[in-house]
Amino acid sequence: MKHSIEYALNLLKTYYLNASPLRKELFLKSFIDKTAKIDLSVIIGNFTSILKNVKIGKGTIIGNCVSIYEGAVIGEGVRIDDNSVIGKKPLRSKWSVVQESEIEKTLIIRNECLIGSNVIIYSGSSIGSNVLIADSSQIRESVSIGEYTIIGRNVTVEQETNIGRKCKLETGCYITAYSQIEDFCFIAPMVTTTNDNYIGRTEERKKYFKGVTIRKGGRIGAGAVILPGIEIKEDGVVGAGAVVTRDVPVKKIVAGVPAKVFKNVPEEQLLENQDWE
Repeated sequence: MKHSIEYALNLLKTYYLNASPLRKELFLKSFIDKTAKIDLSVIIGNFTSILKNVKIGKGTIIGNCVSIYEGAVIGEGVRIDDNSVIGKKPLRSKWSVVQESEIEKTLIIRNECLIGSNVIIYSGSSIGSNVLIADSSQIRESVSIGEYTIIGRNVTVEQETNIGRKCKLETGCYITAYSQIEDFCFIAPMVTTTNDNYIGRTEERKKYFKGVTIRKGGRIGAGAVILPGIEIKEDGVVGAGAVVTRDVPVKKIVAGVPAKVFKNVPEEQLLENQDWE
């Protein structure tokens, strides 16, 4: 045991002595693997860990106690706040439907993103430029998020989900695995989406896993529940507290338990009249 500790200390000493002055300063406060490629303009807080083959672009700010796992690619002008975990490897039960061998490893966070405190972003995901991921949110593996999208506090996005650009997912909403969310969608606080009509029973269920599909401009009100495989068509709206058991037609508002068509979406609310591009 004594010899192992001495060997490790010698390695650390060698790395420190061969480092540049900037690297020495960072090394005293954090662990940075020598294979990491970090622009000299990057600011790194105390007690941060940056592992093998990480790349970080110029002007990025990394907070205190951040963990950045092997192979993560972080663009320019990114901010990552305290205690966040970037590129986490998923835990896999033997019962898990998706096994680790099926997952792409590299995590990419593109330019000008803002990542809050206590955020976990798993390996294999792709975050577009100018995305905001607020405090305590979790982005699972193999998720893609388009540019300028906002992920609110305590949001969970499960694996194999695609989210378009300029969407807004508000506090505490849950996006189930295998979902598709197109551009300009709005999901209010505490919305729950689901992907398993068999509620975890029988092997047959694995053939029918399907998340929700929200087409361009779709909106969901607070606390709504969306059943597996449901499609909210373009400019469709789900009222607060609704339980959606059937597809939502184009430009219609549904409400109630179970949700039924209530009326047309007002003309002034249609995406075509917003001039957001």
